[in-house]
Amino acid sequence: MTPVTDLTDVPTASAGTALPGSGDLPGETMTIAETAPAEQVSGPAVRRVLAAFEALDAADHPEVWTHVRPVADVVAEAAEIDARVAAGERLPLAGTVFGVKDNIDVASLPTTAAHPAYARVPARSASVVAQLVGAGALVLGKTNLDQFATGLTGSRSPYGVVRSAVVPERVSGGSSSGSAVAVGLGIVDFALGTDTAGSGRVPAAFNGLVGIKPTLGLVPKDGVVPACESFDCVTVLAPTLDTARTVLGHMTATSPLDPSSRSWPAGTRLAAPQAARVAVPRDEDLVLLSAESRTRFDEARERLEATGATTAPIDLTPFLRAASLLYDGGLVAERYAAYGEFLAGHPEHADPTVARIAAAAGEVTAAEYLAAQSALAEYRLEAMALLEGFDALLAPTAPEHPTVAAVAADPLGTNARLGTYTNFVNLFDMAGVAVPAGEADGGLFGVSLLVRAFDDQVALDLAERMLAVGSGAPESAAAGSEATGPGTPSTPYPTTGTSLVVFGAHLTGEPLNGDLVALGARYVGPVETAPDYRMHALATTPAKPLLAAVAPGTGTRLAGEEWLLTPHGLGQLLTTIPRPLALGAVTLDDGREVVGFVGSLPATGDVPPDVSHHGGWRTYRASLA
Repeated sequence: MTPVTDLTDVPTASAGTALPGSGDLPGETMTIAETAPAEQVSGPAVRRVLAAFEALDAADHPEVWTHVRPVADVVAEAAEIDARVAAGERLPLAGTVFGVKDNIDVASLPTTAAHPAYARVPARSASVVAQLVGAGALVLGKTNLDQFATGLTGSRSPYGVVRSAVVPERVSGGSSSGSAVAVGLGIVDFALGTDTAGSGRVPAAFNGLVGIKPTLGLVPKDGVVPACESFDCVTVLAPTLDTARTVLGHMTATSPLDPSSRSWPAGTRLAAPQAARVAVPRDEDLVLLSAESRTRFDEARERLEATGATTAPIDLTPFLRAASLLYDGGLVAERYAAYGEFLAGHPEHADPTVARIAAAAGEVTAAEYLAAQSALAEYRLEAMALLEGFDALLAPTAPEHPTVAAVAADPLGTNARLGTYTNFVNLFDMAGVAVPAGEADGGLFGVSLLVRAFDDQVALDLAERMLAVGSGAPESAAAGSEATGPGTPSTPYPTTGTSLVVFGAHLTGEPLNGDLVALGARYVGPVETAPDYRMHALATTPAKPLLAAVAPGTGTRLAGEEWLLTPHGLGQLLTTIPRPLALGAVTLDDGREVVGFVGSLPATGDVPPDVSHHGGWRTYRASLA
């Protein structure tokens, strides 16, 4: 990447350089002067890069970017990606183009956090950026944000107010404003944001996108300018849930450079239960919603129920009280710790609202900060108790989508309202997925599925099912069926899964399937064994088959299901298996050898009836009806 050497002026949102402007703010549209060598314009990655620059030039949103890389540099990297793929290298994100919020380091590009005097050029990229680049993704440039990631409107930046990609007279949401609009305009395939109080979710709602805020610590945040360090998180914004989930998988890793880095715990759930229980706010907790926004929320709840989930209201009072601690309580002291001294010493180009927040934060005493921490712990206990028995909480992402003018008239009040349903999430160590939910009052509306720490996949599954219903897909695609299994994608976000094949009472719809669901197991799909087994019906309650190995090729292909469990879950399941059944290696017809339910026939005495000719347990059971 071409290094930037002149950082004395405000870098302009331009294609290819941080132009000197004697402190002038960006606002003019610049054309791309560079052209790619003809011999490079061939591979898909190069073509995608050129399309990104064309879309950038065509977009009437110069405020989206704080720095755009030179066309020639990105094209050269894309040509290298195409060559590596052609040589057989596996690069799962090959040719995708992404934007990086300008509080996340990219080597040789300036990091400004939307304050020109803060600009510095890092020698290395943040771990999360390096991971995505290593998977074949290409950085297009740095995106605008609410200064020091403080705000939910996208209007607190000297580089300009970032307008919604869909409704330009309305705000984009912040603080990951430029990232969201770059995706919403189709310039990039995805973008990185950060989220402390909703900054990766509110912009998703205001641009019709998906925003995933993972559990704190799963995505490394070294190389990220802190906003409120205890609660900061790197997020992804994308046009679809599938893209966002795929990218998130490549963002996730422990990092020795991030002291808050965490890995998946032993009891991680790999799927949402089909009959999930989802909490929703009480009517009195939704009073900020207009009649039209309330209708959109109720429609989202109904779509979720159409997937097989049940919903019930809970009292959001402890959630909302905790949310107020982030700006109106002692926790705001972390804002001062992050950038307060810098703003006090560099008032030039400081956003007035951010400067006021930082100055007030500097007045918080240590005693007030500790009192806020104590209050937060109490609210968290109360809130988690209210969520007991629920798999998730469905909430509006933001209560309204304000115009640029409305935010300018009341910057603090509007921002506070926008964080009503997002501020508490990181404070309570929760994860969330924000998805579009239609239009309301001339703007956009979205909802979020919020879950406990490390239940990220539960939120992803519920969002997937709800969106499938909302897209007009048949209900079976969202809810699954007894014949096909639960309607969840086969590859989970957590990387802790171990395959298990089942053939009888643990099959979908059979009596012991609930044991798998309770362990957070994830349905993968139907399987068949190699013709190396016989199936016998045991006289147990409930009835179970015994899968016995025979000489290779002398048995029958038998139908079963493949599930994923964590090693911890597999160990727990093992303790519940009665003799003569056990877990052992099973060879499938595709040649794989996986863990499955097997057993040994008695050496003497009665042999259980051989039911192999039915081809599987369900067919055998149906023959008895």
